[in-house]
Order: sequence, then C-alpha cells, then structure tokens
Amino acid sequence: MKLNVLRSLLAASIAAAWLTSPAHAAVTPNPLFGDHAVLQQGTQIPIWGTAAPGEGILVEIAGQAVSAKAGSDGKWLAQLAPMKAGGPFTLTISGEKKQAPIVLTDILVGEVWVAGGQSNMERQLGLRVGQQPIADWEKEVAAANQPQIRHFGVAQEKSLTPLSTVKGQWDVCTPEAVKNFTAVGYFFARDLQRARHVPVGIIHASWGGTPAEAWTSEAGLRPLPDFADTAELLKTLIADPVAARRQYEAKLETWFRANDTGSAEGGSWRDPALDAGAWKTMTLPTLWEDAGEPDLNGVVWFRKTFDLPAGAASAAAELQLGMVDDIDTTWVNGVKVGTTVGYNMVRRYPLGSGVLKPGRNVVTVRVLDTGGGGGIWGDQKLQVVFGKISHDGQHAAEPDAGQAPQPIILSGPWRYRIGMKLEDGPPPPMGVTGDVATPTVLYNGMIAPLLPYAIAGVIWYQGEANVHREQQYRTLFPALIADWRQSWGQDFPFLFVQIAPHHDMTPELREAQLLAWQHTPKTAMVVTMDCGDATDIHPPHKQPVGARLSLAARALAYGEHLEYSGPVFDTMKVAGGKGAGKATLSFTHLGRGLVAKGGPLKGFTMAGADKVFHPARAQIRGHTVVVTSEAVPQPVAVRYGWANVPNGNLFNKAGLPAPPFRSDPN
Repeated sequence: MKLNVLRSLLAASIAAAWLTSPAHAAVTPNPLFGDHAVLQQGTQIPIWGTAAPGEGILVEIAGQAVSAKAGSDGKWLAQLAPMKAGGPFTLTISGEKKQAPIVLTDILVGEVWVAGGQSNMERQLGLRVGQQPIADWEKEVAAANQPQIRHFGVAQEKSLTPLSTVKGQWDVCTPEAVKNFTAVGYFFARDLQRARHVPVGIIHASWGGTPAEAWTSEAGLRPLPDFADTAELLKTLIADPVAARRQYEAKLETWFRANDTGSAEGGSWRDPALDAGAWKTMTLPTLWEDAGEPDLNGVVWFRKTFDLPAGAASAAAELQLGMVDDIDTTWVNGVKVGTTVGYNMVRRYPLGSGVLKPGRNVVTVRVLDTGGGGGIWGDQKLQVVFGKISHDGQHAAEPDAGQAPQPIILSGPWRYRIGMKLEDGPPPPMGVTGDVATPTVLYNGMIAPLLPYAIAGVIWYQGEANVHREQQYRTLFPALIADWRQSWGQDFPFLFVQIAPHHDMTPELREAQLLAWQHTPKTAMVVTMDCGDATDIHPPHKQPVGARLSLAARALAYGEHLEYSGPVFDTMKVAGGKGAGKATLSFTHLGRGLVAKGGPLKGFTMAGADKVFHPARAQIRGHTVVVTSEAVPQPVAVRYGWANVPNGNLFNKAGLPAPPFRSDPN
C-alpha cells in the first residue's frame, strides 16, 4: 500500500514538473550504476545522477522505493536503506513520464572495494607489452569463471578540477573478461569471495608511474608544507597554462644548473661544438636499465650527430624522439626545440627556420629520470622528418613524402654521459604542469567522481613514483588516506602493499610505509619481501599480494580472528662485553611463532656507536631473535632487510614475511 501511494504521489509531482519546467533533460544515472553492478551491503546505498532541475525521481530495488528530486543544478541523489548480500536484483530508475524507466539488471549486493595506485595495481591479468606475464596467467584465466566477482574499470582521466562522472562499466568475471581486470584486485576479490561467500565488486582506479600527491585532493594536501602552494599553482595553471609551465621549467632549470654537471654555467653539454668522443655509446630507443645502467636514476645527456644535404636544411622539419622517461630538454645545434614532462608522451618538436644547417647537425637530449625505467624509449622511430607539417595541438602530421627529403633516421647508436645521480643531490622540484604527476589531477579525474559510492574499503599499491622523497612520503601517504576517508565520510579500512624488492626501491620508502601502518588506524600493510624481482619493478607474482590483502580485509573489515601480517619489530634489548655484542629483538604479529624459512636466518646487520653496520648472526629463541656480531662488542642498532633488494627469511608460522626494519629510525 505504501509503495503504491508513493508511486502515485511521485507521478503527480513528475507531471507537474513536466508541465511547468521549460528546461527538460533525460534522467541519467551515474555510470557507476549499470548492469552487473555490485552495491555495498549493510549500509545506506547512495544512488545518484542527473535530470531536469526540479524533476522527481523514483529508485526501486528489491521491494524498496525511494524518491529524490533534482536540484537547480540538475543533480539528484537517493538513499536506499541497507540491504543484505544477495541478488541478482533489478534496479529501476524512473523520472518524467515521457521517458521510459531505466531498468538495470543483474545487480548484486555484497562487498565493494576500491583498488587504487600505480602500475602494479594497474597491471592486468592478461598479457601486457613490455612486461613479464603474470605467473600462471593462462591457468588463472581458464579458472576465472566467477560470476559473483565484478570489476568496474575507471577510465584514466586527469583533471585540474573535480569531475562528477566517470567513464567505465561493470564486467562480470569470465575467463575472457578477467584478462583486463587488475591482477592484484582480481586475486584479492577471488580469495575474499571464497572466504566470505558474498559477491565482491572491485572499482579499479589506477595509473602507472603516478605519485601519491596526484591522488590527493587540494584540501588533503593543504596542511602539508611541501604542498601548501598547490591551490595557487593550480589556479595559475588553469588561468594561464603556458605561463605555469614556463614557471615550472624555470624552477627545474635552476635545479639542473645547481646539481647537474652537464648544465653548469659556462660548460653546458648542449654546446654542439663539444667533443663527445669519450662519451659512452647506447643504442636507442631503449630504457637505459636494459643497456648497461641498471641502477641509475638521475640526469643523462644523449648526443647524436647527422649530416644534412644543403637543400634539406631549409625545408620544414620535425624532430621525432618517441617517448622519454621522465622529462627531456632537447636542443638541435644548441637551439632549444622543446621540453616535455611525462614518461608516456611522444616527443615531436618542430624545427624552425635556421635550426638545421647544411652538413653537420647535433641533437642533444637531457633526460631526467626520477625512478623506475629511464631513457629515450618506445617503439617509435627516432628521426627527423621533412615537408609541410600541420599541427593539431602539439602533435605534427606526417610530412608529404612526395615533396620532401627522405627522413633522417636517428635510431641506433647515440653518445651518452651521466650528468648526476639523484642520490648525490636534492630531489628535483615538483611540477604543476597538468601532467599525471601534478598534485590533485588524478583525485579530481578518477576518485572524486566515485563519491559517495558505498564501499567497504580500499586496497592500494603505490609508492614507487615517490622514491627518493621518502621523508616527505611519511606524511604524504597518511594524508592521502585521511583525505579519502574525509571525502567518503567513512572511516573505512585502507589496506596497502609495501613496495617489492627492486634495485631502484629504497628501504627508507618501505620504512615510510611501515610507519604509515603503525600510526594510522584501521590500516594494514602487505609485505612482498618474498615475491619481488630485483630487475623488474613489475614482479609477476601477484597471487600472494592479493591473498595477503584478502587476509587483511578479513581481519580488519570483517573481524575474523586470523593473522594477517608477518612478524613486526617491537623492542630491542642489548648486552655488550669483551666478545660479541648481543641484541635480543621482540616482535608483534608472531602468528603462532617465528620461522627461518629455507635455512638459517639471514639479512641482519649490527652497528655500534660508530654507526658502521656489519653482517650479524641471528637465531630464533622462542618468540625473540637474538643477533650477535664479534665486530660490534657494544651494539647500538640492528637492521633487517635494509637494502633496495633485501635478502631476508624471517617469517611467522602463518607463512607471512617480516617487513624490513631498523631499530634506529631517527
């Protein structure tokens, strides 16, 4: 009876609105509400969208009927009462009478988690060009007939202001569809669904190579001193993008002159007359990690010389460099022709009149890489092309080959020289240029549009793009967590992955993540000491990552009494003497006891007051680890796994590895 009365009243109000409103727009739900969606159980469920201002809306599902009214901005929001897990249901959204009701089918109610971060969360279960296959991916795909698991892939979108809608759709987990699911998110959802026996929905919002500040709102960054001017810089960027980019380039150039040998005043390596005969040789395009510089983050200069016929020097031309990781500044014959920020953007630089010369020409490229791969890379040819060139934004069209000289191919051997290594100087200034590393742009484009979708929590895999800014990350990452909770108005569990062993990833960054866990309520950290790859920042073993995130969710979100972490260092007692010094370490998260996996304990070092660390012996004694070293008669500090690529084997009997630690964090 109540439902029929509500329908009658709503129909009357809709008819009145239709007759009196000159402006009319179709009722449209947010794209998050589509066929196959998963709604969060056990809490109020917001459903929202747009319609004509003042229009009445009716939302119906599983016997509920809830009304809403579009505001003056055309936005409406209805709140469904909490529902129990189950389905499939039909969700019907009705508005003005001349529009047929919107009928959404195969709606499930269960557990919804947002999966965010950078490339290790972005990596899909199927094959990806340039990366190792996920371990056992074909077997995993074949077994992925899991209709209770759904995946919403948020289209990658950056924005200088918060957006209100997303692009994407809900996909049911099938062997074909799962190839495009986030691998970590899928393994998490699979294990969680098996344990909880309810539908699981993953809303996947990630972007490779992106820093935490890009995923944080302006309000969330405002309290942090390093980002206090973000709002003002963003206003400048919106008002005058060219001026903002020039401002950043000027700051960056000041940093280069102070820290990079090749940029020093009076001795710049961009000078075409410079003798580069003693420089090393690298065949481009390639990442320099694959060409003899495996542990390098910093500034590298590249030079290529080519000859040009007299007639070609006066033709319209464009330099095509492919992609550069992360930032390039490029000169031709000493003339600056372009600068681009962004590891995945193709460089195409017009060469104005007088830049090219008959005979000898020199291309010089200064590359700054701040982490991960570095260099001039990609599948595109490196070349100079000639002819009439029309521009679409920053991109040039192909030349008219019939009227132009043949392209000058630059792919092949280039001379190169290292200008500086990041560990030898201060980090470069952060840019507010509108690229994917700009503070707030991914929060605005990919997180703000999800609000206020009801969720159970967040799983997160990120940090690599903030390497070498470890001290900053200690406050930035907790600020991101607080920001998302504030945005949702919900103190949900936030579960994250500690970065895996890799030659570029520092122990200080893992420590920042450990501290975030220890000092931020309702968080958990998944340790990946045993499933990384020293030479590949995208390790293929994603199953343990998903499984451990699932354990953390079951413990924190659902109150199951199980161990979800490996042993975590707690306290240290030391004893000195004439012989070997001794330190006794105690731990939390014992998981029924400590284990040295695969042999004697390894990965421990010890230091005295001189702060010189020496390899140390370690043995499990009950619920403690006793560490000794004859080189350190009076111990002051102990470290475990303290390296870019840790080599440790301390686990608990729950089968979970201990995170790296140091007893001397200050």
